[in-house]
Amino acid sequence: MLTAISRYGARVLPNTQQIIAECQRRGELVRGPQIEEFEEAFAQRLGHGRAVSTSFGRMAFYYILKALDLPPGSEIILPALTFWVIPELVRVAGLRPVFADIDPGTFNLAPEALERAITTKTRAVVPTHLFGLPCDLDEILSIGRHRGLFVIEDCAHTLGATYRGRPVGTFGDAAFFSFQTLKPLNTYGGGMALVQDPTLAQRVAALAAAEPWPDAKRILGRLRVGRLQRIFTRPGVFTLSAFPILWTASWLKARPDVYLWESIRPLSPLPPQYGERYSNVQAALGLAGLKLLDQWTKLTQAHAHLMNDTLRDLPGVRIPEVPPHRSHTYYQYCVYVPDRDDLVRRSIRKGIDIETLHVDVCTQLPLFGESSNDPPGAKLAATVVQIPIYAGLSDHQVTQIAKRVRSVLERGTQRPIGVPKASHQ
Repeated sequence: MLTAISRYGARVLPNTQQIIAECQRRGELVRGPQIEEFEEAFAQRLGHGRAVSTSFGRMAFYYILKALDLPPGSEIILPALTFWVIPELVRVAGLRPVFADIDPGTFNLAPEALERAITTKTRAVVPTHLFGLPCDLDEILSIGRHRGLFVIEDCAHTLGATYRGRPVGTFGDAAFFSFQTLKPLNTYGGGMALVQDPTLAQRVAALAAAEPWPDAKRILGRLRVGRLQRIFTRPGVFTLSAFPILWTASWLKARPDVYLWESIRPLSPLPPQYGERYSNVQAALGLAGLKLLDQWTKLTQAHAHLMNDTLRDLPGVRIPEVPPHRSHTYYQYCVYVPDRDDLVRRSIRKGIDIETLHVDVCTQLPLFGESSNDPPGAKLAATVVQIPIYAGLSDHQVTQIAKRVRSVLERGTQRPIGVPKASHQ
């Protein structure tokens, strides 16, 4: 029988249930000392700034925006390729998102596009370190300093990555991180703001502390959902549950996976669950997870190198680029191929669940209105596929994935696409 591999895989502590049970025994599921310990350990690991825990990574960003106290209608520049929630929260904060194109080789904000997008109303830029690769921070920071802009790093995918040997998130005025189930550090939700200026950090902390504590039942429910997600993405369970649906859909050219995505919608007023504090049990999981973060990152990087070696010589295939002085966490392993949809369909028939783009070309979303901006880099980047190489897979499983994907690509008859070279300033 064919054993299938899910596109998703969470990083899981071997003693997750023991940590949860111990917090319950002490009566510290919601409140407790681990919250402050986790914030201090997080800031110490990165080496710069103050860390403030939040209910979601997106709320860390929202608090940073509010703490900056910018004039209403101020423009915030974001990459055209990003998760729709981030520019939507710019609007919720009373500001205006402006989109700049990306480098299709690195998937990150192009400095020259940033320069073109700046106006007299621009107050901040949000370089998103997409898929685990740091942005060209030298150029972006230089532009930001010259034009008097705040720089807020979006590090949702890149905890553990470095730029010129220094952790991402420590270059701008502030940064935000996500601890959602599939992120580099998994605490089953939550996030962190990292802020360099003490006064600004105190304002962010005050906003987070003003939120109510979550209900213990809600936290336990979140942990149960996370456990179910882990169980259903295990190869044996996935093979018998979601895989048959995806296999059938591949013949019908249907996309049942779209029902798993968060619906794109206005977020004003903010959903009730956004406005709460980060729980102690999640912080306890985060403290333990920090100790394994480097191990998980090295595993994922080794899997990426194995995939590179298997695919790099195929016509029409372009493996991920890593410019000099940057390390990649490979939150997603993104590849240009001759025919994305054909590869996705035929790979699922071989037991490999491949993801298409799970961020958005925001200039094409009705949520943000009609746009005359037509970003060619972002549109091209939206054609990539994302092949599973996550840390929870064994070397043998990644080898099998690579071989099966290669066999599909070798039998393809589609013409190669042209992808422009990325600039490596």
